[in-house]
Amino acid sequence: MPEATRILTFSDEAIDAAARLIGEGFPVAIATETVYGLAADATNAEAVARIYEAKGRPSFNPLIVHVPDLTAAERIGEFSNEARALADQYWPGPLTLVVPLRANAGISSLVTAGLSTIALRVPAHPAMQALLRRTGRPLAAPSANASGRISPTRAEHVLKSLEGRIPLIVDAGPTERGLESTIVAATDGQIRLLRRGPVSVAGAIEAVTAEIEAPGQLASHYAPSKPLRLNAAEATQDEFMIGFGKAGGDVNLSANGDPVEAAARLFELLHVADGSAKPRIAVAPIPDEGLGAAINDRLRRAAAPRG
Repeated sequence: MPEATRILTFSDEAIDAAARLIGEGFPVAIATETVYGLAADATNAEAVARIYEAKGRPSFNPLIVHVPDLTAAERIGEFSNEARALADQYWPGPLTLVVPLRANAGISSLVTAGLSTIALRVPAHPAMQALLRRTGRPLAAPSANASGRISPTRAEHVLKSLEGRIPLIVDAGPTERGLESTIVAATDGQIRLLRRGPVSVAGAIEAVTAEIEAPGQLASHYAPSKPLRLNAAEATQDEFMIGFGKAGGDVNLSANGDPVEAAARLFELLHVADGSAKPRIAVAPIPDEGLGAAINDRLRRAAAPRG
């Protein structure tokens, strides 16, 4: 990735440049009607890992996936009548719907943080819509700022926060809403409010849950069904070993010790381990810096005692 971050004014040429970078697996910042988003191909696990790397995100929380229209959304998620009615009413616009993830949808498990649901939105902004249609890909796009910093509503906010971490910002001027989207879950025949935002959804029940379902909630663990031991030098006889670097195992997050590759494979390999014949799981040590810190954060939550 280039060391300097370019800013291009929204145009066909800027969208072409952004689409090329997304095709190469890099995230780019682009305006939506809510805030500027950091967009990457939601089907490319390493591209999604680079979102976390750029943001310095402390844990792998679910990301919102942006699609051009309801038809595209229904190829990825399962829409109840209630969910479809909300989509018809509010899309395109600043409402995110959490719905069950379709089998074989092709979305990286890093996007959903290993959950069986997915957060979907059809944005109204012409810049994001142009990028979606130019790439032909669903785009994961959290806010384009370093984790914990103020969400960006102008290109200069993005540059101040992420300069040198991303290759391109598509500048489409200040955003209209300036606040992240409202998120509701449309599952199990209920409409539950997970995050307040620019639109109010009539009849939505305030969600009360300890589990994370969407961005902007309290962090919780993704937990396999088996006991998980961390920082294991080697596996015991009854453990399925997830290796890293030279510390091998039954599978390896990254034989080269690449944290981007490791992040991309994390949830996939936890699922593999959970489905193995061994009753326990062990994970090799991972350096606790950069993306490694995010990987370790998620693993600590996965290994925490469950009541």
